[in-house]
Amino acid sequence: MKVDLGIWGKLTWVVIVLALLSGLMLVGGWYLPLISQNERMRAEILKLDTQMQQEEDQAKRLKSTYEALRHDSNTVERLVREKFGYAKTGETVFRFEPPATNSLDPH
Repeated sequence: MKVDLGIWGKLTWVVIVLALLSGLMLVGGWYLPLISQNERMRAEILKLDTQMQQEEDQAKRLKSTYEALRHDSNTVERLVREKFGYAKTGETVFRFEPPATNSLDPH
């Protein structure tokens, strides 16, 4: 047997629905800072992964340079010639320098 409660039955359902919605909003508000923190951490991880890849690339280049300097006498000779301007006996070294600029000249 079903008893018609009139408006009270409908109000009870409205209160139940509003209570469920407020509970969902409360849980959502509770987890929202965690979700934001998770997004920030993921961005930081991505940034650090990129930085780590760059550092690994630089380490490979430095190791390659180290190995070349350690085992290849031609590399050492070329580097000394470029850095210090050394030359073998009988060779002429040409150095090209950029032209000097006069900061007082309006042209």
